[in-house]
Amino acid sequence: MNEQTRARLLRVSTATLTTVLFKRGLHNTFLQGLRTAGGAAHNMVGQAYTLRYIPAREDLDGIDAFLDTKHPQRVAIEECPAGQVLVMDSRNDASAASSGGLLLTRLMKRGVAGVVTDGGFRDTPEIAQMPICAYHQRPSAPTNLIKHHAVDLQLPIACAGVAVYPGDVMVGDAEGVVCIPQGIADAVAVEAYEQTIYEDWVATRMASGAGLFGVYPLTAADERLAFFAWRESQRSHYPLADAAQK
Repeated sequence: MNEQTRARLLRVSTATLTTVLFKRGLHNTFLQGLRTAGGAAHNMVGQAYTLRYIPAREDLDGIDAFLDTKHPQRVAIEECPAGQVLVMDSRNDASAASSGGLLLTRLMKRGVAGVVTDGGFRDTPEIAQMPICAYHQRPSAPTNLIKHHAVDLQLPIACAGVAVYPGDVMVGDAEGVVCIPQGIADAVAVEAYEQTIYEDWVATRMASGAGLFGVYPLTAADERLAFFAWRESQRSHYPLADAAQK
């Protein structure tokens, strides 16, 4: 991923991103019902590395399943590239864990940018103390083998009702996770960063008592001039701003 794109996305909210994506005709990009489980003090940005679960079956998912070094869950933990996000399709089923503290520790030490599941994590008290971006539906102590059979990697999946393709860009903040199609990530990052600058200015205008009309959206000529003058004065605070923006 373009490093400027990564840097911009680290500075924008999932709320802003969903609006930018909506303007591009994409309505279903926010992974519904997920919350942060990790203790990271920063946002999550990384391309998706996907893992898919189907329902477990007793003759295949005994405790010795993990003896197989080709087990897709274990392979995902060892092969998800640094800087990417492991995204797991757990069929919105949090009745058994998708992963746990030891596996997230391994991912963290390998430099993975984050972990997302529409199921649950076990060992959540420990995960909450770890500086890793981790998102799930809710805590779930039972082992994944009770409900989840890992079947494949790096194929399109559904996660929390959203289609996620390998390489899509996942962005997470305190509000949740959004999926940006890979092919438009650079352009979305620029637009969202500019929208963030504008909304920061709107916040200063609202704090000073200004009304919505003409400011949000920016339709008044005098307010438009005021915004661009403010934007220029704040350039050092927004080093990734689009120099061509006028």
